[in-house]
Amino acid sequence: MREIIYILQECFLGKSVLNFGEKLTHFITTVIPVFNDAESLKTAIPKSIEILEQFGREFEIIIAEDESTDGSREIALEWEKKDSRVHLLHSDKREGRGRALNRALSIAKGDIFCYYDVDLATDINHLPELLSRIEDGADVSTGSRLMKNSNIKRSGDREIASRGYNFLVRHLLGSKLCDHQCGFKAYKTEVLKELVKEIQAPHWFWDTESLVLAESKGFRVDEFPVHWTQGAGTTVKFKDIKEMGTDILKMRRRLKCGKKSPQ
Repeated sequence: MREIIYILQECFLGKSVLNFGEKLTHFITTVIPVFNDAESLKTAIPKSIEILEQFGREFEIIIAEDESTDGSREIALEWEKKDSRVHLLHSDKREGRGRALNRALSIAKGDIFCYYDVDLATDINHLPELLSRIEDGADVSTGSRLMKNSNIKRSGDREIASRGYNFLVRHLLGSKLCDHQCGFKAYKTEVLKELVKEIQAPHWFWDTESLVLAESKGFRVDEFPVHWTQGAGTTVKFKDIKEMGTDILKMRRRLKCGKKSPQ
């Protein structure tokens, strides 16, 4: 039936006929970006399967793994062998989260696309709400660590850095959201495919860029509070924070000009 719908929309309408405001059965593409995260991956895959099965939709899980040397690739391969819904998307070089998500999007089968951090810093039990908001009509949904009812546990320096960063995004890029970098987001796949045509960030700023672009284009972006616990380690480095600050200024110029800056 899904294939028939897609054929009809392409042949007769040239656009999607799926009404996300109605309770239809959707197909979920879940992406878990991975870089030397073997221990976290051992928990993330089975827990994701458990929650997605409870949600009751067809799904696939794409492990977008970059140049890992700690056995992450092998763990994903083992799961791929025993569960046809799990797929390894490997890169021989470090590409960064943004490029990894772009690659995953290019092979995604779902009409809803979501991703989250492999350490499950955001409580995975929020996943049904993340997806339900898309089914209920949102174009983008995102978890937030900085809303009134958010419950977070992290070090003081990361808290200060996060609040400072998001303050700059709101005031320099005109965003109305509280938290742009929470690694817990979902999109209508067709909407994300439109956004990535203009997303330029290869790594961490991809998250912010996707949200700000969605807002600027008038898409509905739902933000909701989550329970979030800082993991034992992070691959975000000081140079990444500095680069994201530069990216904010570059994007501000792009938005002011009303067009993409040169590659």
